[in-house]
Amino acid sequence: MLLPTSSLHPSTPALAASLIDDPFYQAVTIDFAHDAAARRTVLQYYLDCAVREAQRGGLCHVPKDPRLGMAIWSLPRPADVEEADAQAKVACLQNVLGPQGMDSYHRIIAFMGPRASGAELQGAWYLSILGIDPAAQGQGLGARLLAPALASADEAGVACYLETFSPRNERFYARMGFSALASHLEPVTGAHYTIMLRTARR
Repeated sequence: MLLPTSSLHPSTPALAASLIDDPFYQAVTIDFAHDAAARRTVLQYYLDCAVREAQRGGLCHVPKDPRLGMAIWSLPRPADVEEADAQAKVACLQNVLGPQGMDSYHRIIAFMGPRASGAELQGAWYLSILGIDPAAQGQGLGARLLAPALASADEAGVACYLETFSPRNERFYARMGFSALASHLEPVTGAHYTIMLRTARR
C-alpha cells in the first residue's frame, strides 16, 4: 500500500511536473495513461524511490525551497552494493508502478545499461535526474543545482555523464560543459536519447 503523498520528498511534485512528458517516464507510468492526475501521482512515488536511492549512495541537491526541484546523482559503488541497491529500487517500484510500467522499466534499463558502460564512463558520476518546476525554469536554477556536484567532480578529477531524451535539454547541458557521446533509438519508447559526457576540469 502506498503511503500518503505527504510522506514523499517535497521536491517530488516539481520533479513530476518537469518530467511528466519525458518518454522514459511516460513508459513507466503507462498503466495510468487514462488518468492524468493518477499518472502524475504515480510519477511522484517513482521519483521518491529515486530520491531514497540517491540518499543511500549518491547526491541530492535541492534549492532553498525544495518545492522547486532537485538534482539527483548516482556515484560509483562496489558491484555488490550496486546490485543490492538496484534490488531495493525494484522492490520500491513494484509497490508503485503497474505491470506494464514495470515491464517497460526492466526493458528500458536492459537496453540503456550496456550502452552506458564504455571506457569513457568508467568511474564517472551519473546525473540521474534534474527536474525544475516549470514555473521556475529559465531562471538559472538548474545550473545552480548542478554546480556543487560538478565542482566536486572537478576537484576529484572524475567525469560526469547523463542520458537525455530532450534536444532542448541537450542544449542546456552543452552550456554546462557536457558533450554528446552517443545517441540511440530506445525501442520501448520509440524515442532517441543521447548520452552526454563532461570531462573533469582541472
